[in-house]
Amino acid sequence: MKNLISYINSKVLVKITSLKTAAVFTRIIAGILTSKAIAVFIGAEGLALVGNLRNFVASTQTIATLGFYKGVVKYVNDFKNDLVKLSKTLSTAYYIGFITTIVMSFYCYFNAETINELIFPTYNNYIYIIKIFAIVLPFYALNMFSFSIMNGFSKYKILIIINIIGQVLGLSIALLLIYQKNLDGALISVAISESLIFLITLVGITNRKSLVPLISVNNVSLSYIKKLSSYTGMALFPAIILPLVILAIRSHIIDTIGYKDAGFWEAMLRISKYYLMLVSSLLGLYIIPRFSEIKDIATFKKEVFSLYKSVIPYFALGLLLIYLLKPFIVWVVFTKEFEPVEDLFLWQLLGDFVKVLSMIIAYQFLAKKMFWHYIITEAFLVVILYTTSIYFIKIYGVKGAVIGHFVSYLMYYGVILLIFGSSLFGVESDKTIK
Repeated sequence: MKNLISYINSKVLVKITSLKTAAVFTRIIAGILTSKAIAVFIGAEGLALVGNLRNFVASTQTIATLGFYKGVVKYVNDFKNDLVKLSKTLSTAYYIGFITTIVMSFYCYFNAETINELIFPTYNNYIYIIKIFAIVLPFYALNMFSFSIMNGFSKYKILIIINIIGQVLGLSIALLLIYQKNLDGALISVAISESLIFLITLVGITNRKSLVPLISVNNVSLSYIKKLSSYTGMALFPAIILPLVILAIRSHIIDTIGYKDAGFWEAMLRISKYYLMLVSSLLGLYIIPRFSEIKDIATFKKEVFSLYKSVIPYFALGLLLIYLLKPFIVWVVFTKEFEPVEDLFLWQLLGDFVKVLSMIIAYQFLAKKMFWHYIITEAFLVVILYTTSIYFIKIYGVKGAVIGHFVSYLMYYGVILLIFGSSLFGVESDKTIK
């Protein structure tokens, strides 16, 4: 724990490099207030539909930007003093991203009816919501492109301000739309909120007008596509597939049990997301840079078990506290209608506990760019998550979804231990990590 606290004091709080971490607290607060508004004005049924749209939007946005964000941040930072290489990076990311985004926008707009049937089962007709999302999608892509430039130039204070303002703006619009239009308003806010932040970002990038001439179609480079794509694979797979699997499970609950139970499961997912957002942001900032520095197995083993001894007891205590306070949490975040959510806490918390145990070790995939290990284990996870959830839902109803969550992460953790078993428990701990 001392290492983690020392790292935070010496680097994290001073640097505040990550957009995700910088906005984590405002996101949690905004998420809780939005969830409360949906619970009060719409109810569990509406929450289920909002969850389906949110998963679809997240997957589509990731496809539209090709997961280039982290790659652009890295290469802008590396080449900010080399105009030729910087121009190739920006031009390649901009034009490839532009083409992909326009293709996705047209696809969503002209296939809105089909998409509507997939994410809004049975009688719901929200084709116009899909078309609105298709129209504003390019603004989301431009926003992420602008964020990556500012992040690459280490404009952390501007990013923090933009994110705080963006979260407040998104929250205000969501609450207003939900109050005025109920479910339709909530769906519209999901479709447009991320794209609206671009209006604020424009102010933040006004001092980077000199970069515009560097963006030229003639500077698009195949070699730079390959450079950026090395970050794309790891970013795309979980960001696209996992939300779609969650959407499929929720749709299955809607079809077999009902909208209300699907809404209860979505409520549990939201509560889980709020506390895991804080944990994953903190660990991600520390572990990936630390694991990247480690060159030998002995140090890797020592670091993993050090984190287990220092972080996991506090996390377990936090989960226990959440479990004991579950009636209060459900009442604060949602309403009395959502009392059945309390029955889902145990298995969800157990699954999240195992998830963090596995996540600490699995960060090694990202730190060492173990591409195929990462892809194969993530593919295994989503397949098991879907199959176990569907299986247990048939037996236990909506509670089966959280049981499937626990079982899938337990099996995933087993695979992770199998891959890193020799490093963590073997005797050949003096070898170098490649």
